[in-house]
Amino acid sequence: MIQGAALLALLVAGVPAAARPVSVRYLTPERFTDAENRLGSGQSLRVTLSEMTRIFEDLGRRLPPGDSLAVNVLDIDLAGYERPGVGLPQSVRVVQDFTPPRIRLAYSLRRKGRVVAQGEDTVTDINFMQAANPRFSAGGLYYERAVLRDWFARRFGT
Repeated sequence: MIQGAALLALLVAGVPAAARPVSVRYLTPERFTDAENRLGSGQSLRVTLSEMTRIFEDLGRRLPPGDSLAVNVLDIDLAGYERPGVGLPQSVRVVQDFTPPRIRLAYSLRRKGRVVAQGEDTVTDINFMQAANPRFSAGGLYYERAVLRDWFARRFGT
């Protein structure tokens, strides 16, 4: 039986890239500031990038027909920081109001094949803890999802 992530991968693989409203590339992800757990707990880089791709694809569904968005992710710094566990085999991610997520990206929006907007942004929000509530969010990367949703709405008006 095919599980959720595998089914999604099969479905996306069957859709031509030109038909997808969002394409996401990660430039040197192994050098990202904080996109994976390096102290033994939390998610791997592969899982983080997969979830980030899903966030961008979900946002892309808000684009009008005929629009497409290309995103190059240049750096990811997840909300919070890793704190080594004292007497524990794993670390803990501590999220506080002074540890917002930061995602640096370059984007290009095309409408019917023509570039209508492009640029480079650092997506962050110092008030991220007030804007997002993990209890009401589907999937992981709650705070990153919220700041990207707000950026997308401001930047593309959808």
